[in-house]
Amino acid sequence: MLGIKHIKFDSMSYVIHYKKGQVKSEGRGLSFFYYAPSSSIVAIPMGSNGLPFIFNESSNDYQTVSIQGQITYKIAQPKILADVLDFTVKDDGNYKKNDIEKLHQRIINAAQTATSALVHDLKLKEAMRSAKEIEQNIINGFSTSQMLETMGIEILNVNVLSITATPEMLRALETETREQLQQEADQAIYTRRNFAVEQERKIKETELNTEIAVEEKRKQIAEKKMETQVLESENERQLKEMELATEIMLETQRKQLLEQKTANDKQQADTEGYVTATTLQPYKDMDWKLLTALSNNSDPKFNIALAFRELAENADKIGNLNISPDLLETLVYSQNNHPE
Repeated sequence: MLGIKHIKFDSMSYVIHYKKGQVKSEGRGLSFFYYAPSSSIVAIPMGSNGLPFIFNESSNDYQTVSIQGQITYKIAQPKILADVLDFTVKDDGNYKKNDIEKLHQRIINAAQTATSALVHDLKLKEAMRSAKEIEQNIINGFSTSQMLETMGIEILNVNVLSITATPEMLRALETETREQLQQEADQAIYTRRNFAVEQERKIKETELNTEIAVEEKRKQIAEKKMETQVLESENERQLKEMELATEIMLETQRKQLLEQKTANDKQQADTEGYVTATTLQPYKDMDWKLLTALSNNSDPKFNIALAFRELAENADKIGNLNISPDLLETLVYSQNNHPE
């Protein structure tokens, strides 16, 4: 029949079939016949969509910052969105208008609005390191945005992929960073060399301290040896003094003993002399001849000797003395055989 057509949609599209301005049918993945002159069909995509974005902002130090990322969203309330934007499809299933671009631009504008206040308060270097803060700021901005609520949009995720400055500023930052890194490298070299010098100084100081300690020990050992030698010398001196004192004492005792012995011998001699003198006192005034006679010696030689003594005493009275050879030979022979 002229004007009657058939159309089919997949399950990811929410379809609203209007006939003469009234909703005749709606739902996901519908397939139906319709009369084209009096029908209007709206198809809302229901799947999640990844919306890439890139926009520029100015930092606190008046530098341009380019923020690039992606917003993942889905249409949570398709009927609300169908009242705001035109998603009407033609008979071949293609959209009459490209209002999906309008939707994307409004979402990007909301993200940029949420980002501007934060980036304007940051300096360039801080802004380039604030991806997570910007992400959170965009999410917070979406959660309070009335525009998304009136369009039935639900934000699933926000990712900030890069934050960059202009090429000229990037080169300047690279130069500055390169110089800073070179300075840090020079500082590291200086620190390493200074550390090596400090370690060398500590090693030398330790060696010197060791040498000082060794010399101190040697000094202590030398002093100890000297003390030992002095003590040994003192002990030797005391020992010699003790030996000398002992010898002196022994000599003194020996002297006293000798004196005592001499005194005893003298006393003994005096006693013996006194005894002898006392014993011989009766014979002191006696004639020796009488004493000789009293001895009663019967030896002929003794008597001959006494006779010769008498002759010697009276030699001035003797004129001639004749001694026979036999007598003289007897006396000589007797003297030789008895030398006592």
